[in-house]
Amino acid sequence: MITAKILAFAGSARRDSVNKKLVKIAVEGAKAAGAEVTYLDFRDLPLPLYDGDLEEAEGLPENVLKLKDLMKAHQGFLIACPEYNSSITPLLKNAIDWASRSEPGEPPLECFADKVAVLMSASPGVLGGLRGLVHVRSILGNIGVLVLPDQQAISNAYQAFDDNGNLKDEAQQTSIVQLGSKLVTMTAKLNSPI
Repeated sequence: MITAKILAFAGSARRDSVNKKLVKIAVEGAKAAGAEVTYLDFRDLPLPLYDGDLEEAEGLPENVLKLKDLMKAHQGFLIACPEYNSSITPLLKNAIDWASRSEPGEPPLECFADKVAVLMSASPGVLGGLRGLVHVRSILGNIGVLVLPDQQAISNAYQAFDDNGNLKDEAQQTSIVQLGSKLVTMTAKLNSPI
């Protein structure tokens, strides 16, 4: 049995981000399903705003290379996507844009080729960030990521979590845990020898 390697992150750098809490719940599901999981906090890996002139003059920044190495070393992505103005956050879009840049001799979109992803969101609004998930799904699908149809959006997020970072609603908690395990199952199937 192949052990799936999963990279988990939220498209937010905020210390108390509800989306960081959300993805950590999914991480528990992935670990319980046997995956090796790496949690990435973008606060610990700051990236400059993508600038083609900077890239041309200096090459890819050190933290971009670290991000690309992390992405290439994992087969699946657990991504919690905050919604900004009905769309993707600048932080998440910037990370995707930098990771899409090829190093010399590297195939295009190497970080995204043959990857599998599961999306989720949490928002104080009544739609739970659902509108932003549409855009993230479209972007990832267009650059070669297989985004599983299973997703969850948690509304009224500022009231949804308990003091331990779990969802108060047991059905929601179970659904997010299952997203983690589903990603592991599908990633392992897609990467197993025929």
